[in-house]
Amino acid sequence: MNVLFVCTGNTCRSPMAEALLKKHMPSLNVKSAGIYANEGSPINPHAKSVLEEVDVDIDHASSPVTTELLEWSDITLTMTLTHKLLLITHFPDYQDNVYTLIEYAMEDDETLNGTTLDVEDPFGQSISVYRDTLEQLERYMPNLIKKLKK
Repeated sequence: MNVLFVCTGNTCRSPMAEALLKKHMPSLNVKSAGIYANEGSPINPHAKSVLEEVDVDIDHASSPVTTELLEWSDITLTMTLTHKLLLITHFPDYQDNVYTLIEYAMEDDETLNGTTLDVEDPFGQSISVYRDTLEQLERYMPNLIKKLKK
């Protein structure tokens, strides 16, 4: 299975999600990209640091979302509802396998109850906000893994 994570610049959230999923499911093919990403930018230093704090290594260079990546992907998981809507608008042929990470990872009988479908964007903030974002990503990993194994 091929999993693609998408965020804005592909330097914080989506590479963090990619690295976490690779750690938990090394047999999966996992990539990340950004809607407004430049090609080849390094991961944000705070994102790299918080991943290292939980023993997750990452070697990352940013990549923009392309038709080729969406074609490669069996499932595309965005960090926000806005990212999902942008992908559906600009790449309508792939809308059937695009979800927000939180939407996809929720239990089937779970409701939002005021919970947002967005993973917090830590860009430009303190390392503690990056830790919060990592914690938010980790919270959804068990359900994501369970669903991907089906």
